[in-house]
Amino acid sequence: MLLEEEGCQILAGVFAKRGFPVVCDVAFAEGNVAFDIDGWNAEHRIGFEYRTSEADDKDDLTLDELAELAERMEAGELFIFVIDDTSVIAAADLAAYANAFLDEVQRRRARLVR
Repeated sequence: MLLEEEGCQILAGVFAKRGFPVVCDVAFAEGNVAFDIDGWNAEHRIGFEYRTSEADDKDDLTLDELAELAERMEAGELFIFVIDDTSVIAAADLAAYANAFLDEVQRRRARLVR
């Protein structure tokens, strides 16, 4: 399991390499969703939230907020990669999951442009 700081550094690096440099620890509040997001690129409306026991932030997003984010991602309004530390065994896994997420974002955005 990766600690908060290490996980966020890995995610920030992956996002930056893919063209989405992020600002860390941003107060995010849109619609009915409000939380401190670990990494956010406002220009591209994309970011990540690495939820860990260490940071005690696993309850920062309610089920309703997660559902609203999912709806907004489906509509192409924004894209937020939310992952829990229990899903990550090693740094390479986290990077692979983030790259898969960004690949999906690229596919969805391409469909929206058509």
